[in-house]
Amino acid sequence: MSKQTVLEIYGHSPKTKQIVKALKGERTEIQLTNLVGSSFSFVFASIFKDIDNPFLLICNDKEEAAYYLNDLEQFLGEKNLLFYPGSYRRPYQIEETDNANILLRAEVLNRINSQKKPAIIVTYPDALFEKVITKSELNRNSINLKTGEEISLDFINELLFEYHFKRVDFVTEPGDFAVRGGIIDVFSFSNEDPYRIEFFGDEIESIRTFDIETQLSIDKINRIKIMPNVENKLLEEKRENFLRYIVNKTIVFVKDKNILCAKLDKLFDKAERTFKDLSGEIVHTKPGELFCNGSEIVNQLQDYTLVNFGNPDHSKNNLKEIRFNIKPQPSFNKQFDLLIENLRENSKRGISNYLFCDNQKQAQRFHDIFEDIDGEVQYKTFVLPLYQGFIDEDPKIACYTDHQIFDRYHKFRLKSSFNKKQSISLKELTSLEIGDYVTHIDHGIGKFGGLQKIDVEGKTQEAIKLIYGDRDVLYISIHSLHKISKYNGKDGKAPKIYKLGSGAWKKLKQKTKKRVKEIAYDLIKLYAKRKMQKGISYSPDSYLQHELEASFMFEDTPDQLTATIDVKKDMESEQPMDRLVCGDVGFGKTEIAIRAAFKAIDNGKQVAILVPTTILAFQHFKTFSERLKDFPITIDYLNRFRSTKQRNEILKG
Repeated sequence: MSKQTVLEIYGHSPKTKQIVKALKGERTEIQLTNLVGSSFSFVFASIFKDIDNPFLLICNDKEEAAYYLNDLEQFLGEKNLLFYPGSYRRPYQIEETDNANILLRAEVLNRINSQKKPAIIVTYPDALFEKVITKSELNRNSINLKTGEEISLDFINELLFEYHFKRVDFVTEPGDFAVRGGIIDVFSFSNEDPYRIEFFGDEIESIRTFDIETQLSIDKINRIKIMPNVENKLLEEKRENFLRYIVNKTIVFVKDKNILCAKLDKLFDKAERTFKDLSGEIVHTKPGELFCNGSEIVNQLQDYTLVNFGNPDHSKNNLKEIRFNIKPQPSFNKQFDLLIENLRENSKRGISNYLFCDNQKQAQRFHDIFEDIDGEVQYKTFVLPLYQGFIDEDPKIACYTDHQIFDRYHKFRLKSSFNKKQSISLKELTSLEIGDYVTHIDHGIGKFGGLQKIDVEGKTQEAIKLIYGDRDVLYISIHSLHKISKYNGKDGKAPKIYKLGSGAWKKLKQKTKKRVKEIAYDLIKLYAKRKMQKGISYSPDSYLQHELEASFMFEDTPDQLTATIDVKKDMESEQPMDRLVCGDVGFGKTEIAIRAAFKAIDNGKQVAILVPTTILAFQHFKTFSERLKDFPITIDYLNRFRSTKQRNEILKG
């Protein structure tokens, strides 16, 4: 069964068709009542498919906006959706911005300006609070280039400096540019990948996007717009509120106009107070030139077709209201008897049950739990993470989310394309200082001598200079970065640097390989002995084990899931378990231990957990107690602060 099933139900719904008909008529204001949780996402997506106008969705806060964005991305695809965040600039920190958010804001402005196919823009009050550069100012401050165009490379170089782009050796984030011979790499604020512009004389020969990590081309394109930082102080002379930027035919969906107005006024009041305090530092600038108050935005909304989908606006008598018959998902508090009873009751009333899960593992857990406790229920599962569940009495469907059933944390996901690539070798390379030790896999440890331009067969290329013993020098192409890494050794001890071609590095590698083989041989002997021993073979997971794991607040990371499976596989084997689970602080190692301990207890065993400190003993006691409070398990702890009587009672128990 596809994820489009429920979407099709709303696509054919009489109320959805009623909304579409009203929106296709004269400009009006509509009130949608009782659209609870993700039912709004289904209705919204169905409307968008039937209307050619662009949509603007204004939620109450960033978190809510992100959740609705994730819902809609699954129904309509990422190409149809744009997220418009705040830049994180505050009135008291005018120069401080967040590049990931600026890129997303610029992407929205560029999409509106490019007259491409209408899209959905999702935003919230903090983002609307900041005024944006006008269309005319944006066009005047953008650089339009196309292949075959004649333009001086030096002219583009000067223009990029003028627009406050930063010249670097390698581009890694928006606002960077690099010049190498007849090539300019530039990271525009309106595109998630940087551009590589290749010149032949003064003619643009080719334009490509490329991956900053691999430096390999992604797409070849004919025309680009290089957009500067739209939040830059340089461009703050002429600004307007975002609603003036979007076209008049845009249909605006607002969750709650009163909350929107109140939040904007609160932000604006804070800006006014701050500007008053900083009046001696900020000259010729008023809050109204940079920020919007509530009345400015709410009054501007009257110029658009408006759809309210939150609390009804009782101040307007002529408001066209479309009322849905939808209720929120009931609260089950991880009690499966209540869930099964509710699902059965729904089936008796002719309501179809749909369970929406974050992943296939959660869907399988529902199946296993219902099967283990002999819960005969009619339901269908979707691997489709939804914001919030609901029951709609009209089409007779109940859509429940697994994270609400198990009281798990549901995480939203926002695109931040260049941030994921911050820990790349190029980034590490630019952080190296002259004299730092670097290890080359073929030539050994040398000193970093910086980036240098060298002539290779008549062409100027950039290379990494490494200095070895007796002042030997090795130049490494930037395309061979995978062969070098920053040296890591004993603290404060300088490594030995050998002469190039001396064979010392080769001998050291051979010696190390030999030692590793010896250690491996000893380990094989040890594990062969362990294989001969018999241990306790635990039973497969029961429904209680499935219930415990499904109730984990967060979604398992891939590594966490793999470790859990491996540990349980060991426990179900006849051989004694010998496994080390490694991970950074906060990566979920304790959760794996809890699941393993619970499996042992579920098989009639007792569990002892050894920790290195007194404080950790108490901390783990609290963690295990909180996690297992809904299960019939006795948990206690021993440390030097417990009295002799308490210790004896615990050991006796």
